[in-house]
Amino acid sequence: MSYLNELNESQIVAVENIYGATMVIAGAGSGKTRVLTYRIAYMMEQGIDPFNILALTFTNKAAREMTERIGQIVGASEAKNITMGTFHSVFSKILRFNADRIGFPNNFTIYDTQDSKSVIKDIIKEFNLDDKTYKPSSVFGRISAAKNNLLSPEAYAMNPEIMLEDKQSRRPEMARIYQAYANRCQKSGAMDFDDLLYFTNILLSEFPDVLSYYQQKFKYIMVDEYQDTNYAQYLIVKKLAAVYENICVVGDDAQSIYSFRGANIENILNFRKDYPDFKLYKLEQNYRSSKNIVEAANSIIKKNKDQITKNVWTDNTDGSKIKVIRTLTDNEEGRTIANRIFDVKQSEAKTFNEFAILYRTNKQSRSFEEALRKLNIPYKIYGGLSFYQRKEIKDLLAYFRLTANHNDEEALKRVINYPKRAIGKTSIENIIIAANKYNVSMWDVISDFATYPADINNGTKQKIYDFVTMIKSFAAQLNKLNAFELADTIAKSSGIMREMVAEKDKGIEEVERLQNVEELLAGIQEFVRGSDSDDFKSLSDFMIEVALLTDADQEKPEDRNHVSMMTIHASKGLEFPHVFIVGMEENLFPSQMVLNTRSELEEERRLFYVAVTRAMKTCTLSYAGSRFIHGQLNSCEQSRFVDEIDSQYLYFETPNRNVGGGRSLMGRDSERPFTGGLNKPMSAPPPNLKSLKDIGNSSEDSKNNGTNVEIKVGYNVEHDRFGKGKVTKMEGTGADKKATIFFPHHGSKTVILRFANLKILEE
Repeated sequence: MSYLNELNESQIVAVENIYGATMVIAGAGSGKTRVLTYRIAYMMEQGIDPFNILALTFTNKAAREMTERIGQIVGASEAKNITMGTFHSVFSKILRFNADRIGFPNNFTIYDTQDSKSVIKDIIKEFNLDDKTYKPSSVFGRISAAKNNLLSPEAYAMNPEIMLEDKQSRRPEMARIYQAYANRCQKSGAMDFDDLLYFTNILLSEFPDVLSYYQQKFKYIMVDEYQDTNYAQYLIVKKLAAVYENICVVGDDAQSIYSFRGANIENILNFRKDYPDFKLYKLEQNYRSSKNIVEAANSIIKKNKDQITKNVWTDNTDGSKIKVIRTLTDNEEGRTIANRIFDVKQSEAKTFNEFAILYRTNKQSRSFEEALRKLNIPYKIYGGLSFYQRKEIKDLLAYFRLTANHNDEEALKRVINYPKRAIGKTSIENIIIAANKYNVSMWDVISDFATYPADINNGTKQKIYDFVTMIKSFAAQLNKLNAFELADTIAKSSGIMREMVAEKDKGIEEVERLQNVEELLAGIQEFVRGSDSDDFKSLSDFMIEVALLTDADQEKPEDRNHVSMMTIHASKGLEFPHVFIVGMEENLFPSQMVLNTRSELEEERRLFYVAVTRAMKTCTLSYAGSRFIHGQLNSCEQSRFVDEIDSQYLYFETPNRNVGGGRSLMGRDSERPFTGGLNKPMSAPPPNLKSLKDIGNSSEDSKNNGTNVEIKVGYNVEHDRFGKGKVTKMEGTGADKKATIFFPHHGSKTVILRFANLKILEE
C-alpha cells in the first residue's frame, strides 16, 4: 500500500475508515478526489467486493479518471467491477433494467433541455396560451423544480399553495402543461434529466423487491460533492444506504453554489442528524494556492453563519497579495485585464493557458473578448454552445435516436424533412393531429395510414413511406453493425453528408458544419476502439453516453494555449495559475437578483470563495466605475465582497492611462485599510442618471449643495456612500472629468464628477 505514502495524516485517516457513516469535509485544493480514489482502492485491498461498491460523482470525466487510477492500484479488470458514475448515468442504467415496471421501454430516449423546451413550446401553442406569459424556459424550470421535489403532475395540481403561486404569477395553466408534458414524454418513450432521478425514487419507493436488491448490491456507498445534491438525490442515497449505513459523503459546504439547480446545502449540514454515530474528518491542507490566496479566501468565507467550521491552511509560499483594480468603465476594464495578461505573459514567459477570466454572468464577456482580440491574444469561452448542441450535430443525433426509439417524436419532427423530402409543415401538423386523435405516436401514424388516417396527399405519403422504410432499415442493423459502422451508414444514407459536401464551397460556416459532423463520426469511432476487444459497442450504447454528458464533461479546458473565459459557476473544480475575477460591483456580484435573504447572500459569498480559490499563484479583482446595463450607462460601486477581505491580503492598483499601445503599466497606490462590509446596508439600485447633476458645471440647482464651485485638489468633499474625504487628484475635462478622493474608512476612490453628486465642505 505504497500509495498511502502520498497522503498526509488527515487524508490517511479518512481513507482507512471504511465502515459506518462518514463525512469528509474537504477544503478547496485539499486533495479530495485523491482521498476518494484511494479510499476505494483501500476498501478493495481489505477484501471488499468491488461489485458491492457504489461511487457517485458529478461528472463522467471524474468517474473515468478515478476508475483508471484505482485500476493502476488494484488492477484494471477489478476496477471495472465498481459501479461508478454520475447520479444520472448510474440511475439511468437501473431504470433501463426496470423500465417496464414504470411504463417505459428499456431503450427510452433521454431528452436534453432543448428537447424538453421544444415539447413545452408545442404544448403552449396547442393550448393557445401566451408564450410571453408562459415562457418555455420558465415553464421548464417550474416543472424541473417540481420533479426535484418529487411532485407528480397530480400532486402538483392538488397542492393549494402551488396553485396560488401559479395564479398570482398569472400562469394558472401550469399544472395542465406539466401533466401534458409528462404524457407527451411517456408517449415518446422519453425521459428528461430530472426524470432519471424522479423515476428512480418511484422505482425504489413502489417496488420493495427492487429496493432490496440494490440495498444488498450496494453495501458501500460513496458520494462526491455531497453539498451539490438535491432532495431527490438525497432520498435515493438515503434509501440505498438504509440497511448497512456504510456511507461516505465527501464535499465542502463552503463550495455549495448550485441552489438554482435544486442543490440543497442542508443535505451536508444535516448529515449528522441522519447518522448520529457518523465520523467527521476534515481535510484542511490546501495544496493548490499561495498562502495569501488561502488566507484571503478564509477571511471571505468566515462571514457566513451557516457552515461547518474548518481552518484551511497551506505550506505553500506567501505569494503576492490579491490585486484590486478599479477602472472607469467596463470597456476600460476589458482593456486593462487584456493588457495585464499580455504584460505578464511577455515579461514572465508564461503561456496563455495559465490565465483565466471569471465573471458572474456570460453577458460580461464582450469587453474582454474585444480587448483580447485587439492584442491577438487567443481565448476560448466555456459554457457557451456545446459541441452536441450545434444544429448539424443535433440533426445527425436525431437520426440515431429515431433509429433506436421510433416513438421519439422530437427526433422525428426534426429529421422527417431533413434533408428536404418535400414533406411540408402542413403535413407534419396533420400527422400530429392524427396522433392526438387516436392517442398514438407520430410513428404509429406514418407507419400505418390505413389504421390511422391523416389528411395527407398520396405523393407526400409515398415520400413518408420511403422515410419510414429507411429508418426501419437502420434499426435492423442496430445489433449487427457497431456504433461507428451504423453511424457512418446513417450519415451517408440519410443524405446529410451528401448535402454538406455539396454546400462546403459556400463559405466558412458550411465547411465548419461538415468538419463538425466528421468530428462526431471520428468520436464514435474512438468510442468503439476504446472498448475492450470482446465488447460490442452499439449505436444505442453511444447515444446513452452522449445523453448523459454533463456540462463539465464537455467544457473542460483543453491543454491548448489560450486564455480561458467562463462564469464562476463553470469554473468549479478547475484551477489556474493566474485568475482574474472581473465585475466586482454591487448588484452585479453579489447579484441584485439574489439578495432577498441571508441564505441567498451567503450563497453569493460562497460563489466568490470558489472564484478566489481557483487561483494558484495570483488573483486579481477588477471592477468598473460605470457600466452599460440594458443600453443605459450606470454608475457602479465596489462590491461589498472586496471590503470583506482582510486588508492585509489586498493591494490596490489603478491603470496608468497615459501609456499607449499594447501596454498597461499599472500605477501603484498605497496599501490601504478597508473596513469590513457586513454592517453596511445593502446598496440601493443604481440611481436614475437623469436626476444626477453635472458637478463640472455651475447651475442654479447646485448652489445650495456646495457644488457651484469647481472642485480642486485639496478640497474636502462628502460622498453619499463613502462619507467625507479629500480630493487628491483631478484628471479629464468636461463630462469625463474625474476626481481621486481619499476617504479615511474606504481608501482612495476615483469618481466621475457628473455621477458622483459630491458636496463641497467648508475648510
